[in-house]
Amino acid sequence: MSEETAPPVEEPVSTAVPLLAPRDGLPPVIETSTALVGYAGALAAGSGPVAVDAERASGYRYGQKAYLVQLRRAGAGTGLVDPVPLPDLSPVQQAIADAEWVLHAANQDLPCLAEIGLVPTRLFDTELAARLTGQPRVGLGAVVESLLGFSLQKGHSAADWSTRPLPADWLVYAALDVEVLVDLRDALAAILDEQGKTEWARQEFAAILAAGPAAPRVDPWRRTSGMHGLRSRRQLAVLRALWEARDLLARRRDVAPGRVLPDSAIVAAVAADPKSDAELSDLPVFRGRANRKLASTWYAALQKGRAVADGDLPPHSLPGDGPPPVNRWADRDPAAHKRLQAARAGLAALAEQWTVPVENLLTPDLVRRLMWSPPTDVTPETVAAFLRDGGARPWQVELTADPLTEAATTA
Repeated sequence: MSEETAPPVEEPVSTAVPLLAPRDGLPPVIETSTALVGYAGALAAGSGPVAVDAERASGYRYGQKAYLVQLRRAGAGTGLVDPVPLPDLSPVQQAIADAEWVLHAANQDLPCLAEIGLVPTRLFDTELAARLTGQPRVGLGAVVESLLGFSLQKGHSAADWSTRPLPADWLVYAALDVEVLVDLRDALAAILDEQGKTEWARQEFAAILAAGPAAPRVDPWRRTSGMHGLRSRRQLAVLRALWEARDLLARRRDVAPGRVLPDSAIVAAVAADPKSDAELSDLPVFRGRANRKLASTWYAALQKGRAVADGDLPPHSLPGDGPPPVNRWADRDPAAHKRLQAARAGLAALAEQWTVPVENLLTPDLVRRLMWSPPTDVTPETVAAFLRDGGARPWQVELTADPLTEAATTA
């Protein structure tokens, strides 16, 4: 049968029950100290794990500040806390400090929660648990539908949560995100137990808590989208100056940097190398009213980058302490290339055997480091020590040390 006459592929019909409203009704937003203390008391009197979520205004505001915090606990119901008028959430922290917190993709929310004083001592990450149990899709909506048979609302995750007042349908969406988290936690915990992975998950959750906040990124301007087309170090200096000027302005205005000036405009300005602010204003994006008013600011940044002394120009790339890019291994060290191929094959077989994504068995960076510079005396013991020193958890070391030892001795 030709492609022209092939019958269309029918999408499977979902039998999931849509969740359209919180089971206890939509609670009012907590935005006074009195209401906060009252809800904190309810949380303290509640029982079991606490579902926690946060909404940010990524792409709208500067940074990753939380603009709404959602909590739910048996006996306390759902609380929607506005941290803007309530920067001190210590009553909530005291109420649930010893409880297990249930979050989905905890690494996304823990930093903004910590900024407002909410820090768990025990954690269950449903996204990570879904990975460890081999769920084919690990987004919250997909896992809830697969394991609980409910479908969650979509469409508001990327909204501007700094909006006030928050629309009612956004609040319904936010409340429903924590409505099912504890039930999802219980379903995943049962599967972890059935698969013999409960201890794996415990170690992974403990590692998230022990890691703490990420260190500030070195040279964050190097993440400018499209900068790979800039070849000279002088161009990089100009790019850096423009990026820093934009970042300063964005921080002052509390606006996402990309809304002040998109990355594409920064790269285009560097590549065009305008000789005056008027010439800069003729470039796309810079022709707009807002950026025409800032033409002198942007041109001053260009001039600042051009004036950097030759000895102070930024290098093309930061010196790394790890191995070179994998695509160069075959030429630079064929033996290491063979070791890496063997390691990848061994880990892929393990991942299939245990139904775990290969990147959750071990971080790819740690595997590359081991295969590029294995211990002088390669044994299961020395490989295990290397993995532990690199941050691997005990379950990972136990599972991977032998196949990686074999790979590290590949001739």
